[in-house]
Amino acid sequence: MDCEQTIHRVYEYLDGELTVWRRRAITRHLDECPPCADGFTFEVELRRVIVSKCHEEVPQDLKARIAGALGLDTAR
Repeated sequence: MDCEQTIHRVYEYLDGELTVWRRRAITRHLDECPPCADGFTFEVELRRVIVSKCHEEVPQDLKARIAGALGLDTAR
């Protein structure tokens, strides 16, 4: 796994969407490549900040409008 491949898959890695083998390859690359490891650390910290700061509840009418625009049944 090279830097470009690692960067391209970092979000899938963070979301747990990769096979065990791909995760291992990325982990190995991050262990051996300080620039990619720094970028990965930044992404992890960014997610933590977003989760800790974004607590606003989406208004029900907005949810209904979006569901309607997507053609989803909002009665569920």
